[in-house]
Amino acid sequence: MPWFVWLLAAGVLGAAEFFTLTLVFGLLAGAALVAAVVSGVGVGLLGQLVALAAAAAAGLVIGRPIVLRAMQRQPLTYEGSDALIGKRGEVTREVTATHGLIKISGEEWSARAFDETHVIPVGSLVDVMEIQGATAVVYPRELLP
Repeated sequence: MPWFVWLLAAGVLGAAEFFTLTLVFGLLAGAALVAAVVSGVGVGLLGQLVALAAAAAAGLVIGRPIVLRAMQRQPLTYEGSDALIGKRGEVTREVTATHGLIKISGEEWSARAFDETHVIPVGSLVDVMEIQGATAVVYPRELLP
């Protein structure tokens, strides 16, 4: 049952990839799966090792650089409330260090000033610096460099 050993190795390497996200262990797990298939067909240990080495080399030398380049070209996307960071809003109720309301993308959000000394009047434009729970932490637009 050498194919079972290769499947076990593929599972361990796949779990290691899950925790490291380096694309190395995942490609090695794929190579171990290739070795398991070769073993299941009935090829001897030397053939299994050659299949493992060939699949690992192909993945690491050819596949990994292609995937890494594709990942670098794609911009990072944010979802949910994190997508509001960097957006511009308008103050609808005076914003202080403890309370206030702003309108961002057509929605009203509770807000507080990033700098605790600022009091931002109604109608001012602000930039969202961060989101804490359901509160936008904002900075007045005219004070930005």
